[in-house]
Amino acid sequence: MTTDSMDELFVEGLQELYYAEQQLLDALGTLADQTDDEAASQAFSEHRDETQEHVNRLEQVFEQLGEEPQTKQEQVVDSLIDEHEQFAQENDGDVLDRYNMGVGQKTEHYEIAAYGNLTSLAQKTGHDDVADTLAETLREEEDALEEVTEASEQFDQEEVAG
Repeated sequence: MTTDSMDELFVEGLQELYYAEQQLLDALGTLADQTDDEAASQAFSEHRDETQEHVNRLEQVFEQLGEEPQTKQEQVVDSLIDEHEQFAQENDGDVLDRYNMGVGQKTEHYEIAAYGNLTSLAQKTGHDDVADTLAETLREEEDALEEVTEASEQFDQEEVAG
């Protein structure tokens, strides 16, 4: 990727994140449906609804920047989804539940890094309103990570006790 400016780098990052959030909408629905653990399934379902709001916010950000909302393929997210699909075909039950929680955590870490980076770039390029919007989503992603982490820890404790 050759980029001539911080503004271009910022827009390309937004396009990748817009792609990622759209891919994650479907993936979170799948995780919620195939996870038997109630707390984890609920966390995935709630985060799917929240992710739709993130997509809407990114569209607003593009509008604020005078850019058409466009996606740019993000290989990290594609790899996480492909890896999950392969694992889910070969596993089920508690093993799949725990795997899904791990995938949820990996995804949240990716989103936290992406939103953190773009928030910083928005500030650097003088888009303070956009930075505020991205920072709001960043906080929500951090909360989602905390939820799926708590669900994972609770699941692990139940497995040890059971």
